[in-house]
Amino acid sequence: MRNTIRTGTAILFAIISICSSCKKESSLLTKSSGDTTISPPVTPVAQPPVNNETQPANQIAITYNVNPNIGGFYQALPAKYDSTSLKYPLLVFLHGVGELGNGSSDLPKVLVNAVPRLLNQKIFPPQFIVNGTSFSFVVVSPQFKQWPQPADVNAMVDYAIAHYRIDTTRIYVSGLSMGGGAVWDYGIADTKRIAAIVPISGASWPTRDQCGNIANGKLPVWAFHNLDDGTVGSGTTTSIVDNINSFSPAIPAMKTIWPTGGHDAWTKATNPDTKECNGKNMYEWMLQYTRLPGQ
Repeated sequence: MRNTIRTGTAILFAIISICSSCKKESSLLTKSSGDTTISPPVTPVAQPPVNNETQPANQIAITYNVNPNIGGFYQALPAKYDSTSLKYPLLVFLHGVGELGNGSSDLPKVLVNAVPRLLNQKIFPPQFIVNGTSFSFVVVSPQFKQWPQPADVNAMVDYAIAHYRIDTTRIYVSGLSMGGGAVWDYGIADTKRIAAIVPISGASWPTRDQCGNIANGKLPVWAFHNLDDGTVGSGTTTSIVDNINSFSPAIPAMKTIWPTGGHDAWTKATNPDTKECNGKNMYEWMLQYTRLPGQ
């Protein structure tokens, strides 16, 4: 009976916390409300407005050995990509352990969840408006043969920069479960290359000192998890975010913990209609941030 009461209390507290999250934003102060901490947005680098995209991005399968652990990936380019000379933000999305495969015949597994699924179903927004500017992503979703390491993620970023017109000040990495853990690991290993990360239900257990790399590197973080996740406990996200923030970073890490949903926090987190922070979804939140060379 006591366990039932405690569980019910925890879920009620989580619901109250989430409902009060991200109500106000300040350019001067960092505020914490419930399970979401809001950090001041970094002023974006000015760039010419992109063409007004109205059609869904074109996502296709690419079988190519990016490195020994990546035998293929999905490429999604804005509909007007070939008719412009613009450079685009890059989003690298990393799948879960259930989608491991050879990059060719196994590649469709990557389409079952999150961003690749939204692109496949033509419901990923063609553009996002942030601070009055329109942005459209180049999205690459690699398929790993085995649990990815930071070098694998870096290889995918290198490939994208070499083959597409990428705004290298706007490189973002997100992923789910195993891929969410790889996002944490990559953020720890290379804070100077990426503008922001979004780990979802991330399976990673870094030390406090490793979390300090993210804090000291001024890497913006918004992590998502479900309180009742029985596969990767939500305590992993809470611990990592708390450890990052224990270093008093210039950009405090942010987390959103929903009360229910089990291991699948990614369906809600990647849904463009999920606007948990000041009316922004995860994509709009990412686009607030840039990473200038040498910073």
